[in-house]
Amino acid sequence: MPSPCFQGEGFLFVGKAVQGRLCGRRWEECIFTMTYPEKTVILRDGRACVLRVPCAEDAESLLAFLHTIALETEYILWTPEEPFPTLEGEIAYIENLVQSPQVLSLIADVEGEIAGNCQIQFNSKWKVAHRSSIAIALQQKFWSLGIGTALLHELLGEAERRGVRQTELDVVAENSRARGLYEKMGFHTVATLPAAIRFTDGSFHDEVHMIRINTIKKEIRP
Repeated sequence: MPSPCFQGEGFLFVGKAVQGRLCGRRWEECIFTMTYPEKTVILRDGRACVLRVPCAEDAESLLAFLHTIALETEYILWTPEEPFPTLEGEIAYIENLVQSPQVLSLIADVEGEIAGNCQIQFNSKWKVAHRSSIAIALQQKFWSLGIGTALLHELLGEAERRGVRQTELDVVAENSRARGLYEKMGFHTVATLPAAIRFTDGSFHDEVHMIRINTIKKEIRP
C-alpha cells in the first residue's frame, strides 16, 4: 500500500550496495540485511500486538485498512472518493517494497487485524543520505494503546542503526494528538507551510515540518 502519509494519532530483505561512505566505511561494505523478526508488544488494554513486515497475503487487509482510515480522518492524503489500488497492484507494491534497501515498512497486527502501519524512507544520494522521512497510520479504535509509540520506536531505531542523522515528517498544524506523540519521541517543529493541505470540505490547512536529531555513534561522512 502506498504510504498514506498519516498526519494523525500508521522484513526480511537485503539492501543493495551503493557507492559512498557510511559510518566510516564504504557503502559497498555496508550491505543492510534488513532482517526484522516479529516483535510482540503488550498494549495498554492487555492485548498483544505483533509488529512485522507486510507480505503479499496482507494486500487485501491493507486495502481495507486504507479505506477505513480515509473515512475516519482528514489527516491523511487519501480521500474515500479517490480510486484505491487494485488487489494486484497492492500485491506488486508490497513485493517491491520489501525488496527495497531504502524503505523499512511495518504493520501492527492486533488479533489478526491491521491496527496500523508505518514506514521510514532512506536516501541513496550522499548529499541527503543523512536524512530520512517517516509516515504512520493507525485505525481510530486503536488510538491511545501505545501502538504509535511502538512503531515509531522501531523506525527510529533503524535510522540510528544506519547512522542516519535526522528523521523528518509532516503533520497538519492543528493535529495536536499527532504532534504530541511526535514531540514525545523527540521531534521539534522547524517550519510551517501555509495552506499546504486541502480538506474535502474545501478548507485549507497549514502543514508543520518536524525533525528529530537521532542518537548515533558515527554520522554519514564523505
